[in-house]
Amino acid sequence: MKQEIAETRAVVILAWLAGQEDLFPVFLGATGATEADLRERAGDPEFLASVVDFLLLDDQWVIGCATDQGWRPEEVMVIRAALPGGDLPAWT
Repeated sequence: MKQEIAETRAVVILAWLAGQEDLFPVFLGATGATEADLRERAGDPEFLASVVDFLLLDDQWVIGCATDQGWRPEEVMVIRAALPGGDLPAWT
């Protein structure tokens, strides 16, 4: 997947998170971001990578987001791989 497509899909993930009444405050708390920060950084590939990283913390979040977008859940990993740092090995 090209980085430009991954960035667009990561913005969709960010919008999905913003629409999740219970999850959005968790996202803001975990990242320390404000809603103003989100508007400012929504075009920053590194920030978008962190958005996808957050989503990947929980399989149910991935499944919920992917289902709502009509994606296969595995596609979220493909999106992450195309963003900055996505080619680094996972050491956990």
